Amino acid sequence: MTYEEATEFLFNSAPLFQNIGAGAYKEGLDGTLALDERFGHPHRSYPTIHVAGTNGKGSVSHTLAAILQSGGLRVGLYTSPHLLDFRERIRVNGEMIPEERVVRFVDETRDCIPLLHPSFFELATALAFKYFEEQCVDVAVIETGLGGRLDCTNVITPVLSVITNISYDHTQMLGDTLEKIAYEKAGIIKEGIPVVVGETVNDSVADVFRTKARRMGCAIVFADKTGEIISHTPSTLGGILYHTRTFGEFTGQLAGLCQEKNTSTILAAVKTLRLAGYNINNVDVWNGFAHVTDMTGLMGRWQVVCDCPLTICDTGHNEGGMQYIARQLEGIRKARLHIVFGMVSDKDVTKVLSLLPCNAAYYFTQASVRRAMPSVQLARLASEAGLEGQCYGSVAEALSKARENASKDDIIFVGGSTFVVADMLKSIN
Repeated sequence: MTYEEATEFLFNSAPLFQNIGAGAYKEGLDGTLALDERFGHPHRSYPTIHVAGTNGKGSVSHTLAAILQSGGLRVGLYTSPHLLDFRERIRVNGEMIPEERVVRFVDETRDCIPLLHPSFFELATALAFKYFEEQCVDVAVIETGLGGRLDCTNVITPVLSVITNISYDHTQMLGDTLEKIAYEKAGIIKEGIPVVVGETVNDSVADVFRTKARRMGCAIVFADKTGEIISHTPSTLGGILYHTRTFGEFTGQLAGLCQEKNTSTILAAVKTLRLAGYNINNVDVWNGFAHVTDMTGLMGRWQVVCDCPLTICDTGHNEGGMQYIARQLEGIRKARLHIVFGMVSDKDVTKVLSLLPCNAAYYFTQASVRRAMPSVQLARLASEAGLEGQCYGSVAEALSKARENASKDDIIFVGGSTFVVADMLKSIN
């Protein structure tokens, strides 16, 4: 079996969220526990850090991994979704899992799939946990896939739980209020294990976390209340220059406006890990922030893919993420703004569209996944929000037209969906 055949088997033999959305979501951990038993509970052989939240999970997880790696540790990193290659999800010190190991895993699990009916994410999680054990990692950073309480990563007992923020997303599965969503995310809080929450949001959401932490007898820190970051400004070398109380001055490689809150969360997590006995010095922190994309392979976070015309992509795909993107687009405007945009059908498309600038040229498109909203339908909803543009059948076609129309001083933004960014990166690679 080739690697391509193995990944096709994984994508097609188990429900895949990027294709069918809510239909791939499995309530309960029975399948995960059965797979965990089959492979001998591998996650028990190394410490873990568990990261949940609506937005920012990827940036926080990758940066924590880079910081720990800078300190000389062998670090496993499990994230989702991938953009170009399934193996992006499972890394050790930034290196993707070998193709051969993915093939061998498929061979090892073929017989149990008809019995356990696992989801794609359950299989990927089982592979990640086993691979980290085989690689003798010192610590693994584990990002939840969806929610927390019933997420299949929630079989671990971490040394630290991190919840980045709460916003509206996946409401059909997690609940239609911020409090209900917070309850699901708070499900990763374990007895006696410290928890860092990135954003307070409001008193009722904060009370959900405080109540759970009190019940589990664990310390809780709200990162946005620590006052750790004194100031943050765009760096002349790119990224963001931070001035902090504990860590001094350093530059973060990630440049999106949302990164200030992610950085506050990461620094609170580092201080909590120090209290737990992890020897993380300030140089490790500076290096991890400065080189996170190089060290971990992180893509799609306010990523510049071309300088002329300036072309930027971002995977932000819900109301909470798009608020920052819209503000940043307004802040960097040079001449005309061209937006290549697509979304999936199960998002709150109307709310996202209401945040976007009206004075831009739009290229409505659809990603190559079954959940993608048809570009004609998206354009109709966008027109109701005062956004005008043309429809294109593929991301590559839309980007090509935007490049054709843009002058060298214009800006092209590509986003609206992780899968739109993935298609764009594939087209330019």
